[in-house]
Amino acid sequence: MATDAKADPEPHCREDDDNAPATAADDEDTGAQVAPIVKLEEVAVTTGEEDEDPILDLKAKLYRFDKEGNQWKERGVGNVKLLKHKVNGKVRLVMRQSKTLKICANHFVIPTMTVQEHSGNDKSCVWHAADFADGNLKEEMFCIRFASVENCKTFMETVQDVAESQGKKEENKDATVTADLLDKLSVGESKSDGKEEDTVVASDTKEAVKDEAKTEEDKKDEAASKA
Repeated sequence: MATDAKADPEPHCREDDDNAPATAADDEDTGAQVAPIVKLEEVAVTTGEEDEDPILDLKAKLYRFDKEGNQWKERGVGNVKLLKHKVNGKVRLVMRQSKTLKICANHFVIPTMTVQEHSGNDKSCVWHAADFADGNLKEEMFCIRFASVENCKTFMETVQDVAESQGKKEENKDATVTADLLDKLSVGESKSDGKEEDTVVASDTKEAVKDEAKTEEDKKDEAASKA
């Protein structure tokens, strides 16, 4: 009986060897390539910012003032950007939510736009703007909060500089238009003066011809009467 007990483990060991998991050599990559079932084509995504250059890009949290509820409501967390158009030079403020990329704010920085520090918080500032984030142009009051006082100051100073530069640009444009109108008016007056002078000269010439013809007729009549 003792001999049988010692012989029992061998067959069990062989069974365990047969049922043992595959070794690393069995899982070795054969180099075969499996083609994907569906081939996805690359799609070009446009953001609408391709013709603009960023002049400011800061992470912040944006709030919108709800007039009906008389309270601030969070609009989203993301990066606020100031983008300058490469052709017309206009600058707009754009902010998207970091996860969904939904637009939180989208409006131009105009000469009359002013940014003020939010009372009681030197990391926040407020401003009014005609915003188009929801697809409809409407007046909004925004408050934006930054992670540091430095970022808030940078935002305020940059917006103020842009607003002033846009104002100077509008003044230069108005001055150019006015100068063009004055030039056209001066040219028109000079042309009209020349026409009047030409008309006077022509009328004087006609009168001189008439007088000369009348003198010749008088001479003929006088000679005829003497004959």
